[in-house]
Amino acid sequence: MSKLYRTFRMALHALRRNVMRAILTTLGIIIGIAAVIAMMEIGSGSSSAIQGTIASMGANNLLIMPGTAASGGISMGAGSTMTLSPQDCEAVLRECSAVRAAAPIVRARTQVVYGNRNWVPMYIYGTTPDLLAVREWTELAAGEVFSDRDVRNGSKVCLLGQTVARNLFADESPLGKELRIKNVAFTVIGVLSSKGANMMGMDQDDIVLAPWTTIKYRVSGSSATTANQSAASAGAAQVNSLNQLYPSSATSLYPVPSSTQAADTPLPVRFTNVDQIYAAAQTSAEIPVAIAQITALLHERHHLREGEPDDFSIRDMTEMTKAVTSIADLMTKLLLVVALISLVVGGVGIMNIMLVSVTERTHEIGLRMAVGARGRDILRQFLFEAVILCLAGGVFGILFGRLCSFLVTKFLHWPTLTSVTAIIAAVVVSASVGIIFGFYPAWKASRLDPIEALRYE
Repeated sequence: MSKLYRTFRMALHALRRNVMRAILTTLGIIIGIAAVIAMMEIGSGSSSAIQGTIASMGANNLLIMPGTAASGGISMGAGSTMTLSPQDCEAVLRECSAVRAAAPIVRARTQVVYGNRNWVPMYIYGTTPDLLAVREWTELAAGEVFSDRDVRNGSKVCLLGQTVARNLFADESPLGKELRIKNVAFTVIGVLSSKGANMMGMDQDDIVLAPWTTIKYRVSGSSATTANQSAASAGAAQVNSLNQLYPSSATSLYPVPSSTQAADTPLPVRFTNVDQIYAAAQTSAEIPVAIAQITALLHERHHLREGEPDDFSIRDMTEMTKAVTSIADLMTKLLLVVALISLVVGGVGIMNIMLVSVTERTHEIGLRMAVGARGRDILRQFLFEAVILCLAGGVFGILFGRLCSFLVTKFLHWPTLTSVTAIIAAVVVSASVGIIFGFYPAWKASRLDPIEALRYE
């Protein structure tokens, strides 16, 4: 240890003899390390921002749908049976650790009326407040979110998307106003913030959200279809007016299936069903784990034996998530490659200066060898000088890189994310650059002939 300490002191003494040259030599490493830190933090911040944006559009979302019914050998498509309940949603949220949030969905497709204006939203969802957490839609443009108490009480309150609010209320504030959804009066308590189109080009702001109990029992009364429920067919007697708000005693509240339908597709409804369950995984990487946990839980809750077909289906956004992840990783790697080029340039500068130093100090090297210094002592001293230069450049480069990231965030408003891994890697890389690019000059100094070195002028 004492020999290493003496070598370290001698290296520092040699560097102090020409401080300006040492600073200029270190400058290349400072710029290289600062570029690595800044590029990594900007790349990480951009990747995080992109993933957050895509996640808000549904990349981490899972859509749990009921199973498929068949009648007379004809499949009626996904969601044609009633197998999901609100209790399933609660169990998913409670028992699946990979699931961040979950909300039941009761869909409706009907006309919304305010005064002399009307509009048919693309989505009318009966749900719980957790849907906003699933979709990362926690910020409202105005008003407030309905509560779990509103869901339990079946309160007639709703939230409007920007498109619905604009078409029904124009420049008027919708808060506190009443609108009618299939002759049921709802009070508008909030307006959602603008979310724009999704990956498929569908307008996400063309939406109305209300407690699922209200939509289920007061508006739809059954599982929704994709058709406009307020548009009457040519031979239908139902009219969307207040004179049929309550059914007459002669009218059946629910359609009675025929004997053939009952035989082919028995639908014993022993629970309140929902049309879908929206869930969100903790992260994109945990989507397969979340799917496995939900599948196992619903198998247990629905009493499905091993080998028996599922009475539900789970859809995810795996392909979209993979595409986004690959783009973010590629962008970060490209930025890192650009920054590493600066490090290589700095390393070449150190090698150049160290070779010059060996040439200038040839007489000194010969004198040290003449009094007993060995080749490995000379090699160790010059390696120490190169490593000290690079480590000093690494420390100042980290500080300069963090300053650059701060200035980029403050003035350009680009997202950055502090990367401890990048800082540790910068220190390791700076030491490695010193060893790699300082080895040849040190080796050349250690191979000098003492007699020839003493003769050098």
